[in-house]
Amino acid sequence: MSRQDTFLRALFRGLQALADAAFPKKCPACGRVYRTVEEFVARTEAAGHPTGLRQAYDDDDRPIVELYRNCVCGSTLMDFFGDRRDTSPAGLRRRRRFGELMDFLVANGVAPETARTELLKLMRGERSELLEKYRPPLDAS
Repeated sequence: MSRQDTFLRALFRGLQALADAAFPKKCPACGRVYRTVEEFVARTEAAGHPTGLRQAYDDDDRPIVELYRNCVCGSTLMDFFGDRRDTSPAGLRRRRRFGELMDFLVANGVAPETARTELLKLMRGERSELLEKYRPPLDAS
């Protein structure tokens, strides 16, 4: 396996782990567990706005996306993408994974500030032209 393939596999595993760190999510009202973001969206209904999405801003006035969904029990649940100050266990896992991805990108020649900027773009749902130039290997597992 080439160095480029090894880099791509590790990058895509890391990005997937960053997204997956917010789950499983448990409804505090009824105890229902949503194991993945896909399951969360499929088995709940949008709350408020038709999509359940709302733009907000973090403590540094950076945009984040909030996702509001109604559990089958009627309780409103929320997840957010981009809030780096989340100190919940899931938030701490996301921060740790973010740090690991930062270290990985820097070790592979990406300047630290560039790596941080590009990872934050992805977490906010924006495009990262730098990371888009990489294509996942056929088997990214």
